[in-house]
Amino acid sequence: MSARYDELMALEAIGQNYAYTDRDVMLYAYGIGMGADPMDERELAFVNEATYTERPLKVVPTFASVAAWGAGPGEMNLNRLLVVDGERDITFHRPMPVAAKITADSTVVQVYDKGKDKGVVIRHQTILRDEAGAELATLLASRFARGDGGFGGPALEQPEPHKMPSRAPDRSVDITTRPDQALIYRLCGDRNPLHSDPEFAQKAGFPRPILHGMCTYGITCRGVLQTYADYDASAFRQHAVRFSSPVYPGETVTMDLWKDGNVISFEAKVKARDVTVIKSGRSVLG
Repeated sequence: MSARYDELMALEAIGQNYAYTDRDVMLYAYGIGMGADPMDERELAFVNEATYTERPLKVVPTFASVAAWGAGPGEMNLNRLLVVDGERDITFHRPMPVAAKITADSTVVQVYDKGKDKGVVIRHQTILRDEAGAELATLLASRFARGDGGFGGPALEQPEPHKMPSRAPDRSVDITTRPDQALIYRLCGDRNPLHSDPEFAQKAGFPRPILHGMCTYGITCRGVLQTYADYDASAFRQHAVRFSSPVYPGETVTMDLWKDGNVISFEAKVKARDVTVIKSGRSVLG
Protein backbone atom coordinates (compact mmCIF):
# COMPACT_ATOMS: atom_id res chain seq x y z
CA MET A 1 0.00 0.00 0.00
CA SER A 2 1.16 3.55 -0.73
CA ALA A 3 2.77 5.45 2.16
CA ARG A 4 0.98 8.62 0.96
CA TYR A 5 -2.37 6.80 1.03
CA ASP A 6 -1.69 5.53 4.56
CA GLU A 7 -0.67 9.05 5.64
CA LEU A 8 -3.95 10.55 4.42
CA MET A 9 -6.11 7.76 5.83
CA ALA A 10 -4.48 8.15 9.26
CA LEU A 11 -5.41 11.83 9.60
CA GLU A 12 -7.78 12.66 12.44
CA ALA A 13 -8.50 15.45 14.89
CA ILE A 14 -10.70 14.59 17.85
CA GLY A 15 -12.26 17.00 20.34
CA GLN A 16 -11.83 20.29 18.46
CA ASN A 17 -13.61 22.98 20.48
CA TYR A 18 -15.90 25.65 18.99
CA ALA A 19 -18.62 28.00 20.16
CA TYR A 20 -21.20 30.16 18.42
CA THR A 21 -24.01 32.57 19.33
CA ASP A 22 -27.32 33.68 17.85
CA ARG A 23 -25.37 36.37 15.96
CA ASP A 24 -23.58 33.66 13.95
CA VAL A 25 -26.87 31.87 13.30
CA MET A 26 -28.52 35.03 11.96
CA LEU A 27 -25.46 36.05 9.92
CA TYR A 28 -25.48 32.66 8.19
CA ALA A 29 -29.18 32.92 7.34
CA TYR A 30 -28.65 36.44 5.99
CA GLY A 31 -25.57 35.25 4.11
CA ILE A 32 -27.61 32.71 2.13
CA GLY A 33 -30.14 35.43 1.27
CA MET A 34 -32.86 35.08 3.87
CA GLY A 35 -34.54 38.26 5.11
CA ALA A 36 -34.37 40.13 1.80
CA ASP A 37 -38.07 40.90 2.22
CA PRO A 38 -38.29 42.65 5.63
CA MET A 39 -42.02 41.83 5.84
CA ASP A 40 -41.72 38.08 5.25
CA GLU A 41 -42.32 36.69 8.74
CA ARG A 42 -41.34 33.16 7.66
CA GLU A 43 -37.79 34.22 6.78
CA LEU A 44 -37.55 36.85 9.51
CA ALA A 45 -37.79 33.98 11.99
CA PHE A 46 -34.25 32.99 10.90
CA VAL A 47 -32.65 36.47 10.91
CA ASN A 48 -34.39 38.47 13.65
CA GLU A 49 -34.67 37.76 17.36
CA ALA A 50 -36.00 41.22 18.32
CA THR A 51 -39.77 40.77 18.19
CA TYR A 52 -42.71 42.46 19.95
CA THR A 53 -44.41 39.10 20.39
CA GLU A 54 -41.76 36.69 21.64
CA ARG A 55 -40.93 33.71 19.43
CA PRO A 56 -37.91 31.42 19.21
CA LEU A 57 -35.21 32.18 16.65
CA LYS A 58 -34.92 29.43 14.03
CA VAL A 59 -31.63 27.95 12.79
CA VAL A 60 -31.15 27.03 9.12
CA PRO A 61 -30.18 23.32 9.16
CA THR A 62 -27.10 23.86 6.97
CA PHE A 63 -25.72 26.30 9.53
CA ALA A 64 -24.07 23.07 10.70
CA SER A 65 -21.64 23.54 7.79
CA VAL A 66 -20.12 26.66 9.39
CA ALA A 67 -20.80 26.09 13.11
CA ALA A 68 -17.29 24.64 13.46
CA TRP A 69 -15.67 26.44 10.56
CA GLY A 70 -12.09 25.24 10.04
CA ALA A 71 -12.59 21.85 11.66
CA GLY A 72 -10.89 19.07 9.73
CA PRO A 73 -8.77 15.93 10.09
CA GLY A 74 -5.46 17.75 9.63
CA GLU A 75 -3.05 19.10 7.03
CA MET A 76 -3.27 17.11 3.79
CA ASN A 77 -0.40 18.88 1.98
CA LEU A 78 -2.33 19.34 -1.26
CA ASN A 79 -1.84 21.87 -4.05
CA ARG A 80 -4.47 24.27 -2.72
CA LEU A 81 -4.71 26.24 -5.95
CA LEU A 82 -6.11 23.11 -7.61
CA VAL A 83 -8.44 21.90 -4.83
CA VAL A 84 -12.20 22.24 -5.29
CA ASP A 85 -15.25 21.13 -3.32
CA GLY A 86 -16.81 18.03 -4.83
CA GLU A 87 -19.71 17.07 -2.59
CA ARG A 88 -21.31 17.95 0.73
CA ASP A 89 -23.65 15.67 2.68
CA ILE A 90 -24.94 16.54 6.16
CA THR A 91 -26.98 14.19 8.31
CA PHE A 92 -28.90 16.04 11.04
CA HIS A 93 -29.31 14.11 14.29
CA ARG A 94 -31.20 16.92 16.05
CA PRO A 95 -31.87 20.61 15.36
CA MET A 96 -28.87 22.91 15.84
CA PRO A 97 -29.19 25.05 19.00
CA VAL A 98 -29.43 28.83 18.66
CA ALA A 99 -26.16 29.14 20.62
CA ALA A 100 -23.81 26.44 21.84
CA LYS A 101 -20.38 25.20 22.75
CA ILE A 102 -19.64 22.23 20.54
CA THR A 103 -16.87 19.76 19.72
CA ALA A 104 -15.88 18.46 16.30
CA ASP A 105 -14.30 15.05 15.59
CA SER A 106 -12.82 14.82 12.09
CA THR A 107 -11.45 11.78 10.26
CA VAL A 108 -10.62 10.79 6.68
CA VAL A 109 -13.16 8.26 5.40
CA GLN A 110 -11.60 7.27 2.08
CA VAL A 111 -9.07 8.34 -0.54
CA TYR A 112 -9.73 7.72 -4.25
CA ASP A 113 -6.52 8.00 -6.25
CA LYS A 114 -7.61 8.63 -9.85
CA GLY A 115 -4.08 8.35 -11.23
CA LYS A 116 -1.23 10.58 -12.32
CA ASP A 117 -2.45 13.91 -13.75
CA LYS A 118 -6.04 12.89 -12.91
CA GLY A 119 -6.16 14.00 -9.30
CA VAL A 120 -7.37 12.49 -6.05
CA VAL A 121 -10.71 12.62 -4.22
CA ILE A 122 -10.56 12.71 -0.43
CA ARG A 123 -13.71 12.10 1.59
CA HIS A 124 -13.60 13.25 5.21
CA GLN A 125 -16.14 13.28 7.99
CA THR A 126 -16.77 15.66 10.88
CA ILE A 127 -19.15 14.84 13.72
CA LEU A 128 -20.47 17.79 15.74
CA ARG A 129 -21.46 17.17 19.36
CA ASP A 130 -23.00 19.37 22.04
CA GLU A 131 -21.51 19.90 25.51
CA ALA A 132 -23.18 16.72 26.77
CA GLY A 133 -21.61 14.68 23.97
CA ALA A 134 -24.84 14.17 22.01
CA GLU A 135 -24.42 14.14 18.23
CA LEU A 136 -25.85 17.17 16.44
CA ALA A 137 -24.78 16.56 12.85
CA THR A 138 -22.45 14.46 10.74
CA LEU A 139 -20.77 16.32 7.88
CA LEU A 140 -19.36 14.35 4.96
CA ALA A 141 -17.25 16.32 2.48
CA SER A 142 -15.41 15.36 -0.69
CA ARG A 143 -12.58 17.50 -1.99
CA PHE A 144 -11.10 16.97 -5.45
CA ALA A 145 -7.38 17.74 -5.59
CA ARG A 146 -6.66 18.12 -9.30
CA GLY A 147 -2.94 18.64 -8.76
CA ASP A 148 -2.39 15.45 -6.75
CA GLY A 149 -2.92 11.75 -7.35
CA GLY A 150 -0.90 8.98 -8.91
CA PHE A 151 0.76 7.99 -5.63
CA GLY A 152 -0.34 4.38 -5.73
CA GLY A 153 -3.56 4.38 -3.72
CA PRO A 154 -5.98 1.46 -4.14
CA ALA A 155 -8.19 1.43 -7.22
CA LEU A 156 -11.53 2.12 -5.54
CA GLU A 157 -14.79 3.18 -7.13
CA GLN A 158 -16.51 6.25 -5.71
CA PRO A 159 -20.10 5.87 -4.48
CA GLU A 160 -22.76 6.32 -7.14
CA PRO A 161 -24.49 9.73 -7.07
CA HIS A 162 -28.13 10.07 -6.08
CA LYS A 163 -30.28 9.03 -9.05
CA MET A 164 -32.56 11.81 -10.23
CA PRO A 165 -36.20 11.17 -11.25
CA SER A 166 -36.77 10.98 -15.00
CA ARG A 167 -40.08 12.89 -14.94
CA ALA A 168 -40.52 16.64 -15.22
CA PRO A 169 -39.88 18.55 -11.97
CA ASP A 170 -42.77 18.65 -9.50
CA ARG A 171 -41.85 22.23 -8.56
CA SER A 172 -39.40 24.93 -9.60
CA VAL A 173 -38.32 27.96 -7.61
CA ASP A 174 -36.15 30.96 -8.51
CA ILE A 175 -33.81 32.30 -5.82
CA THR A 176 -32.07 35.58 -6.52
CA THR A 177 -28.61 36.23 -5.12
CA ARG A 178 -27.34 39.70 -4.28
CA PRO A 179 -24.31 41.28 -6.01
CA ASP A 180 -22.65 41.62 -2.59
CA GLN A 181 -23.67 38.21 -1.28
CA ALA A 182 -20.17 36.68 -1.27
CA LEU A 183 -18.88 39.64 0.76
CA ILE A 184 -21.50 38.87 3.41
CA TYR A 185 -21.22 35.08 3.34
CA ARG A 186 -17.42 35.16 3.76
CA LEU A 187 -17.98 36.53 7.27
CA CYS A 188 -19.34 33.08 8.18
CA GLY A 189 -15.79 31.72 7.98
CA ASP A 190 -14.48 31.22 4.44
CA ARG A 191 -12.24 34.25 3.75
CA ASN A 192 -10.80 32.84 0.50
CA PRO A 193 -10.09 35.93 -1.69
CA LEU A 194 -11.46 34.03 -4.67
CA HIS A 195 -14.85 35.22 -3.41
CA SER A 196 -13.95 38.82 -2.66
CA ASP A 197 -10.93 40.09 -4.62
CA PRO A 198 -11.41 40.77 -8.37
CA GLU A 199 -7.69 40.49 -9.09
CA PHE A 200 -7.36 37.16 -7.28
CA ALA A 201 -10.42 35.79 -9.10
CA GLN A 202 -8.96 36.78 -12.48
CA LYS A 203 -5.64 35.11 -11.64
CA ALA A 204 -7.63 31.96 -10.84
CA GLY A 205 -9.33 32.08 -14.24
CA PHE A 206 -12.63 33.74 -13.37
CA PRO A 207 -13.82 37.10 -14.74
CA ARG A 208 -14.91 38.18 -11.25
CA PRO A 209 -15.27 36.76 -7.73
CA ILE A 210 -17.50 33.71 -7.49
CA LEU A 211 -20.02 32.80 -4.81
CA HIS A 212 -18.89 30.24 -2.24
CA GLY A 213 -19.99 26.73 -3.13
CA MET A 214 -21.15 26.33 0.45
CA CYS A 215 -23.32 29.43 0.07
CA THR A 216 -24.96 27.77 -2.94
CA TYR A 217 -25.35 24.68 -0.75
CA GLY A 218 -27.19 26.78 1.84
CA ILE A 219 -29.33 28.34 -0.88
CA THR A 220 -30.52 24.88 -1.93
CA CYS A 221 -31.45 24.14 1.70
CA ARG A 222 -33.39 27.39 1.69
CA GLY A 223 -35.19 26.25 -1.47
CA VAL A 224 -36.32 23.02 0.19
CA LEU A 225 -37.28 24.93 3.36
CA GLN A 226 -39.63 27.23 1.45
CA THR A 227 -41.19 24.57 -0.79
CA TYR A 228 -41.58 21.21 0.92
CA ALA A 229 -40.52 21.82 4.54
CA ASP A 230 -42.86 24.75 5.29
CA TYR A 231 -39.91 26.59 6.92
CA ASP A 232 -39.65 23.87 9.57
CA ALA A 233 -35.91 23.49 10.21
CA SER A 234 -36.51 20.48 12.48
CA ALA A 235 -37.91 18.51 9.51
CA PHE A 236 -34.48 18.00 7.92
CA ARG A 237 -32.75 14.64 8.32
CA GLN A 238 -30.21 14.97 5.48
CA HIS A 239 -29.12 17.45 2.81
CA ALA A 240 -26.61 16.39 0.13
CA VAL A 241 -25.34 17.86 -3.15
CA ARG A 242 -22.70 17.55 -5.83
CA PHE A 243 -21.09 20.82 -6.91
CA SER A 244 -20.76 21.18 -10.69
CA SER A 245 -20.20 24.87 -11.49
CA PRO A 246 -19.87 28.18 -9.60
CA VAL A 247 -22.51 30.88 -9.21
CA TYR A 248 -21.62 34.55 -9.66
CA PRO A 249 -23.11 36.91 -7.04
CA GLY A 250 -26.17 38.64 -8.47
CA GLU A 251 -27.30 35.66 -10.53
CA THR A 252 -30.64 33.90 -10.14
CA VAL A 253 -30.49 30.24 -9.14
CA THR A 254 -33.36 28.07 -10.38
CA MET A 255 -34.06 24.93 -8.39
CA ASP A 256 -35.99 22.04 -9.91
CA LEU A 257 -37.44 19.76 -7.23
CA TRP A 258 -39.02 16.30 -7.17
CA LYS A 259 -40.86 14.84 -4.17
CA ASP A 260 -41.02 11.09 -3.58
CA GLY A 261 -42.32 10.39 -0.10
CA ASN A 262 -39.97 12.06 2.37
CA VAL A 263 -37.15 12.35 -0.20
CA ILE A 264 -36.76 15.61 -2.11
CA SER A 265 -34.49 15.38 -5.15
CA PHE A 266 -33.24 18.60 -6.69
CA GLU A 267 -30.87 20.23 -9.13
CA ALA A 268 -29.99 23.90 -9.50
CA LYS A 269 -29.19 25.95 -12.60
CA VAL A 270 -28.30 29.46 -13.65
CA LYS A 271 -30.54 29.75 -16.69
CA ALA A 272 -28.95 33.01 -17.87
CA ARG A 273 -25.72 31.08 -18.60
CA ASP A 274 -27.37 27.69 -19.23
CA VAL A 275 -25.22 26.14 -16.51
CA THR A 276 -26.09 23.49 -13.93
CA VAL A 277 -24.47 24.47 -10.64
CA ILE A 278 -25.77 21.67 -8.35
CA LYS A 279 -26.34 18.07 -9.39
CA SER A 280 -27.77 14.98 -7.66
CA GLY A 281 -29.26 16.98 -4.76
CA ARG A 282 -31.11 15.05 -2.08
CA SER A 283 -32.95 16.13 1.07
CA VAL A 284 -34.59 13.73 3.45
CA LEU A 285 -37.38 15.14 5.58
CA GLY A 286 -38.91 13.57 8.64
